[in-house]
Amino acid sequence: MSGLAARGPAGPVRLGLRENWPQFTLLVVVNVCVGGLVGLERTTVPLIGTEVFGLTSDLAVFSFIIAFGLTKALTNLAAGALTARFRRKQLLVAGWLIGVPVPFVLAWAPSWGWVVAANVLLGLNQGLAWSMTVNMKIDLVGPARRGLATGLNEAAGYTAVGVTALLTGWLATVYGLRPAPELIGVVFVVAGLALALAARDTAGHVALELAQHTEPLPTGEDTGLAAAFARTSWRHRSLRGASQAGLVNNLNDGLTWGVFPLLFTDHGLGLAAVGLIKGLYPILWGIGQIPTGHLADRVGRKPLIVTGMLVQSAGFVIALVLLDTPLLAGVLSAVALGLGTAMVYPALIASVADHAHPAWRANALGTYRFWRDIGYAVGALVAGILADALGLNATVIAAAALTAASGLLAARWITDRPAPPRAARPAGPALPC
Repeated sequence: MSGLAARGPAGPVRLGLRENWPQFTLLVVVNVCVGGLVGLERTTVPLIGTEVFGLTSDLAVFSFIIAFGLTKALTNLAAGALTARFRRKQLLVAGWLIGVPVPFVLAWAPSWGWVVAANVLLGLNQGLAWSMTVNMKIDLVGPARRGLATGLNEAAGYTAVGVTALLTGWLATVYGLRPAPELIGVVFVVAGLALALAARDTAGHVALELAQHTEPLPTGEDTGLAAAFARTSWRHRSLRGASQAGLVNNLNDGLTWGVFPLLFTDHGLGLAAVGLIKGLYPILWGIGQIPTGHLADRVGRKPLIVTGMLVQSAGFVIALVLLDTPLLAGVLSAVALGLGTAMVYPALIASVADHAHPAWRANALGTYRFWRDIGYAVGALVAGILADALGLNATVIAAAALTAASGLLAARWITDRPAPPRAARPAGPALPC
């Protein structure tokens, strides 16, 4: 694809994946580091709560996920507004600086409260760094490649989550739950910060897309955070549908994050097997987003969103039906959850970007990511309450029902916009970088 061209102090500015591949690739690697840092927790931290600190309440164990989810959700929301005052690169670097203490606290925390505090920092890191990599990639490629761009971004991040979960499971088997598994996070924070400093800002690309946007901003339309929040959360039908689906999708992730290690160890699996299950889910989720992101650009967002939610629901059913053979149950459930999430994730982000004008798109994406990532906290809270009251199996049944209902709501509310033309357009006026 070749987009509209302009010239700034650093040279020509163009929209397109091919035209911006060096910066796009650098940002993909940055998101590998972002995903790797959160992947440190997927296998070991729930077990650290029960086995190292002696927690007996499932809700107490899942408190670290609640802290992470709430912080990340609020940071996502603030990130959209902050882009009006700060450049995307500045926010990306700030996210990495905040994340530096996380692996050290996880490795040597003297009490569970320190682990929860580390997850507040991790939520800030993820909210700023992941939000900025998404926004910057969307800025670079322009409207015709949003699905592929978000697919590549999320693929990089969640594949890193899965590989790190596998690696920490193996390290925990060999060296114990702490500190070796957590210290690989030092590599992620050092590399992520260095690459963030090397990245170039994308303000010129945003200005260029605004200049070529075919639909002018309606007269008097408020582009501020409050208006975009209302529009994305409930006033706009499709954006409302995407927001609720995103929330339930990450509710599933938050629930499995806390429940699956405890559920499958209760049924006799060791750390390596749990690490396999916890790693397989995000690896398939990650890698699968490359073809599904591309497919979303061709067949539309809605078919992938609806189908993906129903496949995830089936994954929870599989986990319970086959629980007498826990490794098979875990692996097949992880496959269904991973593939279903791969269908949903890039299509939802691209759908929000489709329906949001570039003038308020950052706030719309921040609002969507707020609702999506508050699902972590909701999932952990629901899981903790249900697990303490009714057992771990009840949490899995609840997740299956909620996910199926969310898919049906998405089918009712979300509409696809016509795909933008991919042909080259004539050059427009020069814009500053």
